[in-house]
Amino acid sequence: MLLSLTEEQQNKIQALKLLILDVDGVLTDGRLFFDDHGKEYKCFHARDGHGIKLLRESGVEVAVISGRKSNSVAIRMQSLGVMHVYQGHENKRSAFAEILRNLSLSPKQVAHVGDDVLDLSIMVQAGFAVAVADAHFAVKQHADWCTQTPGGLGAVREVCDLIMQVQGTFDVMLQRYL
Repeated sequence: MLLSLTEEQQNKIQALKLLILDVDGVLTDGRLFFDDHGKEYKCFHARDGHGIKLLRESGVEVAVISGRKSNSVAIRMQSLGVMHVYQGHENKRSAFAEILRNLSLSPKQVAHVGDDVLDLSIMVQAGFAVAVADAHFAVKQHADWCTQTPGGLGAVREVCDLIMQVQGTFDVMLQRYL
């Protein structure tokens, strides 16, 4: 089901070649779990992962830029085939610039999904800025679109499906399951 979008939103989505995701609060629900020895645990949603795989297969690349470092993020992204993983980048601008250079893309060809003010430096440059449903109010103010689903609970899948629907690849991807 394609949500009601403005012509401007549709045009921005049509131009996309890359989706950049934050981790904590976007790919996860933002909560941090540590055991008594300081080992960190993250919970990823399976539907988000499948959405990432489908989006990549449809021709839109996916990258991750996170302010924190976590081995579980590296493992999860590797399992999804996401090769552009930048962790430990509180200043996300440099990672964003490096990704654009490496993939020969302009900012207008990039969507970014964020939830907190650390993401604004990329969101204001990206061609299509997305805030998850439970994002900080300042992030929502700078977003072109907001998900209906909170971060970590399927918001990324919602964005992946939206991009594929607007770009006309969703039905082709869906056919393999019918």
